[in-house]
Amino acid sequence: MSAVSSSSLCFYTGHSWNSLKEFGRGRKQQDKKLLVKCSSKNGNPSSQNAARVGVLGASGYTGSEVLRLLANHPQFGIALMTADRKAGQPISSVFPHLSTRDLPDLIAVKDADFSDVDAVFCCLPHGTTQEIIIGLPNHLKIVDLSADFRLKDLSEYEEWYGQPHRAPDLQKEAVYGLTEVLRQEIKNARLVANPGCYPTSVQLPVVPLIKAGLVEIKNIIIDAKSGVSGAGRSAKENLLFTEVTEGLNSYGVTRHRHVPEIEQGLADAAGSKVTVSFTPHLIPMSRGMQSTIYVEMAQGVRTEDLHRQLKLSYQEEEYVVVLENGAIPRTHSVKGTNYCLINVFPDRIPGRAIIISVIDNLVKGASGQALQNLNLIMGFPENLGLHYLPLFP
Repeated sequence: MSAVSSSSLCFYTGHSWNSLKEFGRGRKQQDKKLLVKCSSKNGNPSSQNAARVGVLGASGYTGSEVLRLLANHPQFGIALMTADRKAGQPISSVFPHLSTRDLPDLIAVKDADFSDVDAVFCCLPHGTTQEIIIGLPNHLKIVDLSADFRLKDLSEYEEWYGQPHRAPDLQKEAVYGLTEVLRQEIKNARLVANPGCYPTSVQLPVVPLIKAGLVEIKNIIIDAKSGVSGAGRSAKENLLFTEVTEGLNSYGVTRHRHVPEIEQGLADAAGSKVTVSFTPHLIPMSRGMQSTIYVEMAQGVRTEDLHRQLKLSYQEEEYVVVLENGAIPRTHSVKGTNYCLINVFPDRIPGRAIIISVIDNLVKGASGQALQNLNLIMGFPENLGLHYLPLFP
């Protein structure tokens, strides 16, 4: 693929993005500008790109979101994109909003040449990813956005996903990619299992509190709500406009596939088995996710202690923002970004607390965290390509 000859100057805001942590205070910080070069119209690798990446499954929502984020990444160039059912088509015919990008045409996975590719985002459906990844060259770094490598217990995978795992050896190699919790492990990984959206929104606030012994591991109740994009792009009757709009419905009650992933992460933090009550709901908006989590505090612990611990845990983190006391997280405040906003409130029931966590299910809940993880694997600054403020209104 030819190098890009023309480029424009793009300004990225560096660590000043941490100023979002001052929500509610009105405190302003001086932006520190970082000058980098990026293509004015091209998503293809330039001579200055340090890594060439492929996007497998580029015709789905998570694939398109990866492409959107990579458009502003100064170090990753897109070498190939696959979509078996759309093979031979330009990306503009699948996602018109990406038509300004000069990207390679979509191809079938079987026709992909990975000899000149450094890393891939695998955005393929659950159940099919294992066999694809088995056949990939060993030199590739892989971030898998499906659920195929998230569960360490293969019997649990078979129970919840209805089929045996076809790549048990690869499963042993996979590192779970909850970036802020497992950063060091991710840096040294070849294959990262990117977390699901609901598990991300739940584990980020709850894991530090369990590790600190501030909440009990029993009676954890999670009431979660997601925008419709969380259900994917397939044409399904229950996702038609008239079926979804002006209404709210629960789904996967007691059997949602993210339950074992949530319990696995919380059990790792606790050092013992954790069982949660989790009910997801579909809400009539395109993207966004809120998890409202009800927890029982340890003896003598107050909500102020939970808030203080979360502040301490995430004080150096760019993308996890613990709001000031009383501020309520809103999905509007994270739309299109890699941020997770969290806050804690006292319950009317003595000894219990309410935690609210919001993310964009397609960014922090999928493609944004995937890019954050690949940045780590490839040795680049973690926030490259993720400098987006929320879209509002």
